Amino acid sequence: MMRIIKVVSICFLMILASTTVHANVFVKGDGFNWGPVMDAIIQLESKGNAMAVNGSYVGVLQISPVIVKECNNILKSKGSKKRFSLSDRYNATKSREMFVIIQSFHNPLNSVEKAIRLWSGGIRYNIAKTQAYLRKVMQIMR
Repeated sequence: MMRIIKVVSICFLMILASTTVHANVFVKGDGFNWGPVMDAIIQLESKGNAMAVNGSYVGVLQISPVIVKECNNILKSKGSKKRFSLSDRYNATKSREMFVIIQSFHNPLNSVEKAIRLWSGGIRYNIAKTQAYLRKVMQIMR
């Protein structure tokens, strides 16, 4: 009986640990959770289809080659050996990681509005040109 309790306890702890790790993949070092923003953008961009393609934009977050390059530049500047490839855009988890990297570098104050506009219009986004996109993402988040 004691052996069964130990096995069940270990299994429970392993499940809990894997869930915690998965949930925290998209939380910035300062504790900010980008999950709800990413979920809304994913719904708008690809309806969750990791194989979605629209020109040079692919994956759940419709990531361009420019975003992959920018993430790699950010990682390099921080001394990280990690790098993303273009094929990583088809991986929902890696796409989410790239989103967080972009936000942590270009949106250090964690502005949800800036995050959405940045994702739509790029680093030098235009407020007027990103307004409709912002409205759509915010509507999904409600």
